[in-house]
Amino acid sequence: MERTTAQADRVDMVIVGAGFGGMYATWKFREQGMSVVSIEEGGDVGGVWYWNRYPGARCDLLAVDYSYGFSEAVQQEWTWSEQFAAQPEILAYANFVADRLNLRQHYRFNTRVFSAKWHDARQLWVVRTDDGKVIEARFCVMATGPLSKPTDPDIPGLARFSGQVLRAARWPHQPVDLTGKRIGVVGTGSSGMQIIQTLGRTDCELYVFQRTPSFTLPMRNRAHSAEYTAELKRNYAAIREACKLNPTGGARPVSTRPFFSLPPEHRRELMEEAWAHGGHTFLGIFSDLMTNAEANEQVAEFVRGKIAETVDDKELAEKLKPRGYPIFARRPCLDTGYYETYNLPNVHLVDCLADPIVEITERGIRNQSGETELDVLILATGYDALTGAMLAFEITGREGRPLAEKWAGGPRSLFGIVMEGFPNLFMTTGPNGPAALANIVTISENDVDWVARIITHMQQSGQAAVEATLAAEDAWMDQIQRLAGRSLMTKAKTWWVGANVKGKPQGMLMFTGGFHKYREACEAVAANGYRDLAFQQALATTAP
Repeated sequence: MERTTAQADRVDMVIVGAGFGGMYATWKFREQGMSVVSIEEGGDVGGVWYWNRYPGARCDLLAVDYSYGFSEAVQQEWTWSEQFAAQPEILAYANFVADRLNLRQHYRFNTRVFSAKWHDARQLWVVRTDDGKVIEARFCVMATGPLSKPTDPDIPGLARFSGQVLRAARWPHQPVDLTGKRIGVVGTGSSGMQIIQTLGRTDCELYVFQRTPSFTLPMRNRAHSAEYTAELKRNYAAIREACKLNPTGGARPVSTRPFFSLPPEHRRELMEEAWAHGGHTFLGIFSDLMTNAEANEQVAEFVRGKIAETVDDKELAEKLKPRGYPIFARRPCLDTGYYETYNLPNVHLVDCLADPIVEITERGIRNQSGETELDVLILATGYDALTGAMLAFEITGREGRPLAEKWAGGPRSLFGIVMEGFPNLFMTTGPNGPAALANIVTISENDVDWVARIITHMQQSGQAAVEATLAAEDAWMDQIQRLAGRSLMTKAKTWWVGANVKGKPQGMLMFTGGFHKYREACEAVAANGYRDLAFQQALATTAP
């Protein structure tokens, strides 16, 4: 590789991303005394919440979970208004953190990484951006997030549609007037449900093109009282410590009680209570829902019964009932009146299992039974999850090896943080950690702190480069496969296993053992003297 020092900016660390992982990494490594340049495609901080501005956008994790624990000043000065925060409040929180911790000075916004290449002889990363700039850095952190590269549905004819096309993951920043429009929504995951339950109660004709019904639980959102807010702030430290020991990495309850350890009437009482309470309480009442298929089906049938109770039209209710995969093998959604929306006269379900979509036409969507004319088409079809953002640009490791080659059969790494063959390249909430299966903010803080300790170790021991050993990476991937083989999560075709992107390698490559066990594994690396990592001393040719 050619030397680029003359025209390059030279720093200690390049960080890609301005979501919660990237913002924390920017603060952490700056406080560690490193010079940092952070790069973000969007126009400001917030990550997915900078882009996701669709009607009804709201986090389905508790605000106490979906917020930082590292800064006591931030915790005490910021006040959440409700349990499950809406997008404007989450974005306001990200802006508050950026202002309070003076993070924007390190960011280059509206900038995309074009390539990142490791220079073997000089032991540094050469990062090129779409504005022609070059940055050289000893370390590189990819805080690109598991859900940041949107995908369009694999339906012919999208470019032909003459109406307005809106994407949940890239919603316009200016107001969109949908009054009186004929609107079609493709996608009934978390974002699609939020859009449907919101727009369905407005002046429009809403057509929901349901390809796979999703299970959803009532959110039962609540406002925070002044008294509760004061309690929360007094007890943040204890809450954060408890979250580190929780399989979810968050504050929601997790039971050790197997489903069939209780008699049927007691199980029913617990499910009714959890349903009435709302949120993720339902997920935590039994310990074996993702390992015992019979228990899972009984819980699924309870939820199907709730759909039947809610939807007036019994034939329609049957179409909304998910079947053919275990409950919670797809990402569990939380809703506010989603099923009730289908009792409204302006909301129409198009069952694409019984009547498949053939194509998108100039005027709307054509199913086998005929065409539905639309003014607006909303795509809530998700992301090229876990790996899409990392493979969206060229990353080249040791000896010129492309990341796309290493990941040709699916992502491989140690903890979703560090990889064999890619020295000094780190990820936060990477594809082989708990990623989307636990609290992403807790994971981000864990991952960044782990990297920071590695760098401190390198500084103290005079090392210039670090990567995972192949043996440690293989052992971790074997453990992921063993755990996944016991889980019902593999029994549904979801973005968790790569099934939503045509041609993508499929399989459960996230760590399903829980955040607490993931954290233990990360801590064990330091305890065993970093034997799972391969270090390299500075070469004589390394530039100062």
